[in-house]
Amino acid sequence: MMIWSRESDRSYPHEDAVQNTLMRILLADDHAVVRRGLRALLEQRAGWQVCAEASNGREAIDLAALHMPDIAILDMAMPELNGLEATRGIRLCSPHTEILIFTMIESTNLLRDAVVAGARGFVLKGEMERYIMDAVEALAAHKPYFSGALSSEDLESHLRSDRGGKAGTELLTSREREVTQRIAEGLSSKQIASRLGISIKTVETHRTTLMRKIGAHSVADVVRYALENDASRLNTG
Repeated sequence: MMIWSRESDRSYPHEDAVQNTLMRILLADDHAVVRRGLRALLEQRAGWQVCAEASNGREAIDLAALHMPDIAILDMAMPELNGLEATRGIRLCSPHTEILIFTMIESTNLLRDAVVAGARGFVLKGEMERYIMDAVEALAAHKPYFSGALSSEDLESHLRSDRGGKAGTELLTSREREVTQRIAEGLSSKQIASRLGISIKTVETHRTTLMRKIGAHSVADVVRYALENDASRLNTG
């Protein structure tokens, strides 16, 4: 399997090759200011149109099913469903849609999981302005795109390797995975208790236990763990 990066292939078409065909793009991010910025940037290109905007992962799937966009650009850390789960859902309801994930976390494991979920592009948030146009052009040509310091060679190695033993969310119980995902979504203990139908004390117990298991010392550590290990994969019902 060959994984291409920006540096390994420059043969995808540029503006003159795509401007004659309207390319419809779905944006999904829970921050309206981010969506506005991306829309303004993308729609500078002739023939590119943002056909829908979603503020969470479930809405992204619903809008993809409705609009059947050519490309979906998804934030990794969204409420309801994260970028990986939204990717899986979109691949089911709109198989022709190419998916670009963007995230603040530089992680080969996360990149691998995005590819396995069905994404073809991966761009770091800090590099969005620099690489987003190239990334969309690549996906429009049905070519994968990985920005900046992300190593396609490392990804190839990860995809080929056999991952043995317990890792990631296998360390946690099903309920701890649910709590981990809700913490990553920014919910308080009270909100998590209401969402899961358990007491606040039980939530706090799960929070303490899961943080000990994963070696987390802050909410930021829990969010990073959830993203890198896709803690929501059993919690999408």
